[in-house]
Amino acid sequence: MTLFFQQLVNGLSLGGIYALIALGYTMVYGIIELINFAHGDVYTLGTFFSLAVLTLLGVTGVVSGPMLIPIVVLTILVAMVLCGLVGVIIERLAYRRLRNAPKLAPLITAIGMSFILENLMLYWRGPSPVPFPDLLPNPQFALGAVTIQAKQIAVILLAVVLMAILQTFVNHTRMGKAMRATAQDRDAAQLMGVDINTTIAVTFLIGSALAGAAGFVSGVYYGSTWFFNGFAAGLKAFTAAVLGGIGNIAGAMLGGFLIGLVEAMTTQIIGDQWANVVVFSMLVLVLIFRPTGLLGESVPNKV
Repeated sequence: MTLFFQQLVNGLSLGGIYALIALGYTMVYGIIELINFAHGDVYTLGTFFSLAVLTLLGVTGVVSGPMLIPIVVLTILVAMVLCGLVGVIIERLAYRRLRNAPKLAPLITAIGMSFILENLMLYWRGPSPVPFPDLLPNPQFALGAVTIQAKQIAVILLAVVLMAILQTFVNHTRMGKAMRATAQDRDAAQLMGVDINTTIAVTFLIGSALAGAAGFVSGVYYGSTWFFNGFAAGLKAFTAAVLGGIGNIAGAMLGGFLIGLVEAMTTQIIGDQWANVVVFSMLVLVLIFRPTGLLGESVPNKV
């Protein structure tokens, strides 16, 4: 039982990262029904942006004292802003002209954008894993025989807080109302005065900003980054979004935590080499038996 509860904690912290990435997938799909396969690479780009900020600040190790919170907040904000701008640029250059094209065209474009971002990061930081400064003090707390690290608590709390802020934004702001209207019926929303281009651009901005936050968290959590990290993480986050109900914010969060738990438990029980097999088998089963996901709802096809 000790191993079970330890893996439960590990799975929740890992799932927090997947959940933050999955929020971007589910927002974009909910608005324009596009699976943005470049989103995982934006997440990796967030790690590189965070690393660049920390390098400029001269941070090479654990930061203690009153400077810790300002450095962490500044790094997260810069990573989120830069990743948000990258998301807006991607939408403007790669996807906007293809909104009314056959669905295969933007899908291929998204894969192409993924390759472009990966190669830009390869050129920027090289092909080898890059160490990430271990800037957060990491005391451990013991609950019986189970050990919980401060980093794990921080990952879970950040994911939940950002999800709550996003849910509040979508449900209680004018732009959130425009997003929901656009997701329901784009043409009707435009007739009612909603600026579709701005709404979709803001959606990409927010989704990519959340990926930037996930990039910072991932760098701190794992202690390193690599230009190809976004491929596997993006696929698992997409699986999380589908599992929870793609287009549903709470579903993306739930799916992220569930995927993290499944991966951690599989690693513990039958080995690390089977983790991806089990995770993506779940994706297949969900698509077969409940394509709307756990919290998704069946909606009529848009004509």
